[in-house]
Amino acid sequence: MKPRHKRFALIIGGVAVLGVAVALILSAFQQNLVFFFSPSDVAAHKAPQARAFRIGGLVEEGSVKREGVMVSFRVTDTAHAIPVVYKGILPDLFKEGKGVVAQGKLGPDGVFQASEVLAKHDENYMPPEAGHALEQAQKAQRSVQVNQ
Repeated sequence: MKPRHKRFALIIGGVAVLGVAVALILSAFQQNLVFFFSPSDVAAHKAPQARAFRIGGLVEEGSVKREGVMVSFRVTDTAHAIPVVYKGILPDLFKEGKGVVAQGKLGPDGVFQASEVLAKHDENYMPPEAGHALEQAQKAQRSVQVNQ
């Protein structure tokens, strides 16, 4: 084999290895990508059925029910509320009327099966996506009330 052909084969081999590495990295990134949806987005069927995502808003007053380590509650953005079921120990700051972000999957029955629950950690903090979703829902409610 001529030196020129060897160099060409090495370049082609290097490009192929690089291509495989990039494909593996992008595949891993895609599998670990988790999007945020508000309860209004979930009610409008914008959230995926088979993939994990995050839902955020406020824990609806009077909706928390505990049965051992199984907890059910509703997450609301003041316009829509989504039932959530979580098996595990909730954060200490988890309370009704406070902000929460849950990660999991939406079941075929419309109940969000949470694998992780995060509570807001102080009076001023709310995840930007959850705050924006709450603002949008409140604006929509105000415009409906004004039109009536």
